[in-house]
Amino acid sequence: MPYLFTSESVSEGHPDKIADQISDALIDNFLAWDPDSRVAIETLVTTGQVVLAGEVKSKIYLDVPKITRSVIERIGYTKSEYMFEANSCGILSAIHEQSPDINQGVDRKEKQEQGAGDQGIMFGYANNETENLMPLALDLAHKLLYELAALRREHDQIKYLRPDSKAQVTLEYDDNHKPIRIDAIVISTQHDEFDTEAAMLDRIKSDMVNILIPRVKAQLKPELQQLFTDQITYHINPTGKFVIGGPHGDTGLTGRKIIVDTYGGKGGHGGGAFSGKDPSKVDRSAAYATRHIAKNLVAAGVADELLVQISYAIGVKDPIGIYVNTYGTSNVGLSDGEIARKIQELFDMTPYGIETRLKLRNPIYSETAAYGHMGREPRTVTKTFENSNGEITSLDVELFTWEKLDYVDRVKAAFGL
Repeated sequence: MPYLFTSESVSEGHPDKIADQISDALIDNFLAWDPDSRVAIETLVTTGQVVLAGEVKSKIYLDVPKITRSVIERIGYTKSEYMFEANSCGILSAIHEQSPDINQGVDRKEKQEQGAGDQGIMFGYANNETENLMPLALDLAHKLLYELAALRREHDQIKYLRPDSKAQVTLEYDDNHKPIRIDAIVISTQHDEFDTEAAMLDRIKSDMVNILIPRVKAQLKPELQQLFTDQITYHINPTGKFVIGGPHGDTGLTGRKIIVDTYGGKGGHGGGAFSGKDPSKVDRSAAYATRHIAKNLVAAGVADELLVQISYAIGVKDPIGIYVNTYGTSNVGLSDGEIARKIQELFDMTPYGIETRLKLRNPIYSETAAYGHMGREPRTVTKTFENSNGEITSLDVELFTWEKLDYVDRVKAAFGL
């Protein structure tokens, strides 16, 4: 029987995402100057205020307020009427040195013996609904908000947009678990004042349907464009007026959008957030590694849909266990348990092995902190950083290495495909 499935995304101007982006900008700046930094930073944003707390072990000293303000400015909080503005907000830093009790469980004389930075379970997932092997509902929700932010910055076709926004996409699936149409789209976007609420609602709905949606459709393959029918139910700013937003409208915290960051409710999630954590924290690094595994196995044809779970104990380098679920879509004559054992042979899942294979000790995290950590395009960029002494360094880094399909040939050989 057909069924509905929904995923949501939030914009870079959403309070929780502001917090994520500040935490990850600090991670990048520490790693740019000291790749061995151990960092765990939480950010809180509210009306006119940023609070930073966490633990750091690093050789470098940073101008934390300057970095924080640069993130807020880049996002677009640059007007006093937002009640949260880059140059005027207060910044309180309560960052201190990392506990030696934790550090002794991670650092070793030989880096290869590095233990996991924490206990926990992490999940990676992939399916063949989209070119990037991500769940379609989440992919569309991300695209809607990415294009909405582009329209805001262009300030041409739509001139009233403010940074905070959310989107939700509901798909109808058939009995074979294939998406057949978009049932509903929800978009809530912060905006400037309008003369009347009726005029505001009419204008925003018209612009979302006639400007934003066509821009998103144009990025899709024809078979996905066909999902956009005239039967879609649109809920555009369904509560009405949305002038007060961002940290003035709602407090934001690091790590509060973990489902947006991963698979939109598909697959699984171990509960650990990513942003603000250096890669010794397996909450982050192992989640990337399991996505890398799942994506390469689906791309190689092992299964049409695949979930990988991995678990660790703090201070222990080898995983406690690896679990695989192919949801009955396996294309190889092996049980899910046998597939899991082959994964252990193909991929080094020790913390050091993951950091090395995916190049995670580089400053690559700011780009992950909005519009999802998974399903993004791997690419090489040049990034420039300035420390508290005014020194500048430029580094070429690979972004989203866990999205590379660099193990497909090895997977095919191992599974006889």
